[in-house]
Amino acid sequence: MIGRLNHIGIATPDVEKAAKVWCDLYGATKAHKAFDMVEQGVRVKFVDLPNSQIELIEPLGQKSPLIAFLAKSPAGGQHHVCFEVEDIFAARDDMRAKGARILGTGEPRIGAHGTPVIFVHPKDSGGVLVELMQTSKESAQ
Repeated sequence: MIGRLNHIGIATPDVEKAAKVWCDLYGATKAHKAFDMVEQGVRVKFVDLPNSQIELIEPLGQKSPLIAFLAKSPAGGQHHVCFEVEDIFAARDDMRAKGARILGTGEPRIGAHGTPVIFVHPKDSGGVLVELMQTSKESAQ
């Protein structure tokens, strides 16, 4: 059902400082320009790896959903893993049929890559927040 690992999301108090660590310490190949996702309350910066990406996310304002995460882990940490799917609606319906809970209303929203995403509740995945990301913009109608 799920495709390849697309990225690992890491919550951080500062995406620029975190990107420097990933580039300098681990040799990440490129750090992209940061951008704000106001509707989701986060600032995002992708860092390229040879086989995947790291999505660095920092809170954008005090109402950001990351505030609670960083209150528990002030230095940051792994927030989610993201897998690709061909059809976000089929993936959502399959997850629900298997008993998984989809966060929010269950309706896909546009994620940081500009394609539809959903999140599966961490309690259904051994404590890991799982993002499912549609691989193409065209098939999400």
